[in-house]
Amino acid sequence: MRIKKVNIYQLAMPFKGEFSISIRKGVQSRIVVVELIGEDQSVRGYGEGIPIKSVTGETPETVVNDISQFLDKPSFPWELENVSQIWDFVDGFSDEKDHNAAICAMEMALLDMLGKVKQQPLVQFFQQSFLTDSVHYGAPVPLGNAQQVTMFCRWIKALAITRIRVKMGTSYDRNHHTLDTAASELGIDCEMRIDPNGVWDRDLAFKHLPIIQKYAVNIVEEPMERDVPGFREFAEALRVKDIALMACESAPTLKDVRKIIEEKFYQMINIKLCRSGGFRRALRMIDTVRKSPLSFQIGCTLGESGILSAAGRTLCLLSKDAVNCDGSYDRFLLKKNTTMEDVSFGQKGKAGPLKGFGLGVHINRLNLQDLATSPNLTVDRH
Repeated sequence: MRIKKVNIYQLAMPFKGEFSISIRKGVQSRIVVVELIGEDQSVRGYGEGIPIKSVTGETPETVVNDISQFLDKPSFPWELENVSQIWDFVDGFSDEKDHNAAICAMEMALLDMLGKVKQQPLVQFFQQSFLTDSVHYGAPVPLGNAQQVTMFCRWIKALAITRIRVKMGTSYDRNHHTLDTAASELGIDCEMRIDPNGVWDRDLAFKHLPIIQKYAVNIVEEPMERDVPGFREFAEALRVKDIALMACESAPTLKDVRKIIEEKFYQMINIKLCRSGGFRRALRMIDTVRKSPLSFQIGCTLGESGILSAAGRTLCLLSKDAVNCDGSYDRFLLKKNTTMEDVSFGQKGKAGPLKGFGLGVHINRLNLQDLATSPNLTVDRH
């Protein structure tokens, strides 16, 4: 397949309601979508990246600029024939995190196009030793007032989901109330994780320890940066009580994953497709964790559209040994989507493979235009 045109879109994805975490107030996400168009325009490949400046240093503007520069690389496969070309292209980048969202979006678009050309779903391009035919996603409880927390918990209960991730902030009282509400609404069968997104300090972390035990929290995700005073003490306190400490924002690259394994403070790592730089890099991280004493989960980035949700589904299906899976929140979170298909999970968080080739979704091109925050950048190959 000869790629003749590349369109790069910046989109604002509005949420149905506020979904906030400790490091950002959530009313929308800003994403970048790549569209590859074949020579007869009948085959198109799509990819998505969500830049998180506080983690990789990227913004939508830098991602657009990076992707446009990728097209000048000698390794970019304008004549796309096999998956090894995509891996050669991705492997040509440094191992740093600076371009991860951009690499993810472009790799995804190339894989989607190749899958459509070869009439294969994405899973066929990867090693399948850990392939499963279904996924059970967990559900999040955001930061919010009592009414919002109760509403989310009742939505989770109605779906019969028992694995939840509760967002925590810097207010002990609010966090305590949120955990109490979640436990009351969801009952003792609920597996509870908490996620402060790295905003706690030593004193606040240890203040939470009694309620972490009281509400049987089994995983604490990235409570603070690991160079903050008191981190090692808190990590040891959790270990003694058999509560898993999970790395998240501190694990954007394979180098970081290896360091985390060597340091032995964490018991788990949260692997996110976009933050890791796409499938090639994420699966290398997962394989590295598999060879270590640690376990892993598949995470997602807040505000993913159906394109990235579909890609995340593939990564989850390739990872039956993941402790938890997060993602596919589309119809529950977004007012509009980039895909015609609803990629959301169903009752009990269950979801399976998407039908169709490549990512398995069709794109709502009208929404691509309606959600755009600026004119799309178009690159033609003459």
